[in-house]
Amino acid sequence: MSKEKLSIIVIGCGNMGTSHARAYHKLEGFEIVGLVDRNNDNLTRLTNEMGEIPTFNNFDVALKATKPDAVCICTYPGTHAEFAIKALEAGAHVFVEKPIAENLNDANAVVQAAEKANKKVVVGYILRHHPGWKQFIDVASKLGKPLVMRMNLNQQSTGKEWKVHRSIMEAMSPIVDCGVHYVDVMCQMTKANPVSVSAIGARLSDEIDSDQYNYGQLQVRFDDGSVGWYESGWGPMISEQAYFVKDVMGPKGSVSISKNTFDLPQGSSADIGGHTSVQRLRLHHSKLNEDGKLRYQDEILEAPSEPDHDELCLYEQEYFLKAIQEDIDLTDHLKEVVHTLEIVLASDESVKTGKTVEL
Repeated sequence: MSKEKLSIIVIGCGNMGTSHARAYHKLEGFEIVGLVDRNNDNLTRLTNEMGEIPTFNNFDVALKATKPDAVCICTYPGTHAEFAIKALEAGAHVFVEKPIAENLNDANAVVQAAEKANKKVVVGYILRHHPGWKQFIDVASKLGKPLVMRMNLNQQSTGKEWKVHRSIMEAMSPIVDCGVHYVDVMCQMTKANPVSVSAIGARLSDEIDSDQYNYGQLQVRFDDGSVGWYESGWGPMISEQAYFVKDVMGPKGSVSISKNTFDLPQGSSADIGGHTSVQRLRLHHSKLNEDGKLRYQDEILEAPSEPDHDELCLYEQEYFLKAIQEDIDLTDHLKEVVHTLEIVLASDESVKTGKTVEL
């Protein structure tokens, strides 16, 4: 292997792991030295695509055998902290899918392990690397204060997707799992501090544990007066009516990710790539003329580019490589990651207690 390349192993070779593995396969700065998954079909599919790469069914074995420079963790959330700490203690940099951990203690333990090992940890907040979402955040931040932010990610999941969602819900609810993305977006738009969270939830299926819920909505209050809600539901019963809402209002107007979700094939909401897509933005101006009517027509802003899921993962891995090669200080990144986790975990507490949680 070339000395200029960083050796990396990928653990968890399902949807996200496949896209990240493809990114490492394309990038000159990485060389995959191991693929890890309990499902041999996932491993076979990737080696058929990328050529002969050592495969493993056990992370500890793979870590010891390959001694990689970096590890990419794409397993279920319950193992994120454990695997990240093991990788860091073995001297490897870490890319870990969101959330960084199931709870704050484990999240802080990962941060401390990174500091102790003097290694980089990048968490997969994919929207931070999307040109269209960067534009959305920039336009929204110019609408004045306070902001009203409305976002959802509802998925009418069946078959394989519903099985995956049920597995995730063994550890966390939908508003926790994907909520970190959208609370992070709200924090970037307002540049303000969240002060409280309230949330509601409902269990709509006997196929999940009695103490879990597959539909939830959280509401966040910020210290600048801004407010935001995020809604997420998973399962075969979830409505696809208005399943895509990404909308922000302020004193100067509003901006929305504009997408026609009507008349799409049944089950379209289960396509996670569709939820990150930004084809265009609709910018509305609130300024009135002398007659009290709107002075300006709405503007349609075309997105800078429309990367697919694999391209977005490539952007993330380009940043991971840059962070390692250029020794980028990731202190703020990890603080923000832990902070957004704290907020969505507080929303879960609010659902279960019926009370608003002060932050």
